[in-house]
Amino acid sequence: MAVPAETELQRSRWYALAVMSVGAFMTPFDASIVAVALPAMGADLGLSYSEGLWAQAAYLLVTSILLIPAGRIADARGPVRYNLLGTALFGLGSVMAAVAPNGLAMIGGRCVQGVGGAFIFSTGTGVVTAAFPSAERGRALGLNVTAVYVGLTLGPVVGGLLVSHASWRWIFIINVPVAVATIAAGLRLLGMERRERRASARTRPVTGGAPGIGGSDRGEGPHRRVDVLGAVLLGGFLVCLFVPLTFSPLWGWSSGVTIGLLVMAAVLVVSFVAVEGRVADPMLDLRLLRQNRTFSAANAAALLNYLAVFGVTTLTVVYLQVVQGLSPQNTGLLLLVQPILMAVFSPVTGRLSDRVGSRSLATLGMILVAGGMLQLGLAGGSTGRVLLGLGTIGFGMAVFSAPNISAVMGSVDRSQLSLASGFLSTMRFTGQGLSIAVLGALAAWQLGPEGGRVILLGEVSEALSSAAYADGYGLAMGVGAALALVGALVSWSIGAVGRSASEQRRQDTK
Repeated sequence: MAVPAETELQRSRWYALAVMSVGAFMTPFDASIVAVALPAMGADLGLSYSEGLWAQAAYLLVTSILLIPAGRIADARGPVRYNLLGTALFGLGSVMAAVAPNGLAMIGGRCVQGVGGAFIFSTGTGVVTAAFPSAERGRALGLNVTAVYVGLTLGPVVGGLLVSHASWRWIFIINVPVAVATIAAGLRLLGMERRERRASARTRPVTGGAPGIGGSDRGEGPHRRVDVLGAVLLGGFLVCLFVPLTFSPLWGWSSGVTIGLLVMAAVLVVSFVAVEGRVADPMLDLRLLRQNRTFSAANAAALLNYLAVFGVTTLTVVYLQVVQGLSPQNTGLLLLVQPILMAVFSPVTGRLSDRVGSRSLATLGMILVAGGMLQLGLAGGSTGRVLLGLGTIGFGMAVFSAPNISAVMGSVDRSQLSLASGFLSTMRFTGQGLSIAVLGALAAWQLGPEGGRVILLGEVSEALSSAAYADGYGLAMGVGAALALVGALVSWSIGAVGRSASEQRRQDTK
């Protein structure tokens, strides 16, 4: 018996959601799993502390640089096609990292993963948005976000088990069958996308119209050109800033290389701002920052949030395993508390922000994050206080994130939603990468060149006292808390933002 067309369409929508959710799961899963394995990787490959930070942040930097260009390429040529290309590149990078004979090769594999991650992140949400009608879209996107939190939650546990009972290389090998299965499942979506885009080309523009897998309901207007020069300048700025921050424990802040790279970073960021103000299709439309106070404040708060928080996991892993002597497995279990609280409370605060607005919730969330970081900084040798600090940060992130996103997306016109989403994502990944660099440099402040060289090799007792890294860790957490408090002030400046759910539904029907 033939399946009704509407039933087949509904199945296709949920099939698209399932395939895209695997990518949404895989990338945060990998990010959290790598953090737990960092000391084991350092000991096996002979990584210095600075090189270990690069193992974590190279992926984030590449993703932040390529996120918007990747999205524009995919919009023009097919989001499903480039999502699967991103998945293939992510799998290839995983293989490269898994078989790497040295730190440089492993970091190269992480960079390839970052290229793949840029295509996965820039297309997955768009495919889900295009596939579902507005009445079902919120539920579908909520399930897609749930996959992100599941990845963040399982990463530390699986990573701890693999490192404790197998090898750190398995944290990358485990990605390969997932990537292969995703590509195999996605071939059906690719065929659907091609048929839809051919039909759209014959009957109507690609933008506008009924929901479809191929991105026909994305509402983004004419396709925009890739700002290659902007991407190069932003990438150069981030690299020139990140390198001296991470290698300052080895080179020293007064070395010619450190100063020269920081000067170059300043030149590149000024050039980036100048170029973005003149090109027709800028990578980041800085005019929005000048014209829309809510948009600029909410994005600044997001940048400060990720700058304050994201490096906490990496530094806490080193603190727990190298200084306190916990096993990777027990470390992974301790780290569970943060993503679990984020997953449980984010939907609640998202609904609450529809009623009370974003300002108070986002501000409260940043204050909670600051309190959690202070708990970590004052933990001393107390594992219980570390657990309390991580839990407070997780709860604070849950209170902050959904209202902040609502403030950003609710401050722009419907025609600017894609632009706003890309801007916010760039702030997120840039903040995450710089968090590892800034907090990592502060944590290594008292190690000195020799301590920075050997701390991941398990030679703490020979090169420095455990108190040296513990003191640096406390300093990093204190600075992170200060950044979070600045973020709270910025969030408070947003004002009452966000429409209620009923107002949004009325707007959608117009």
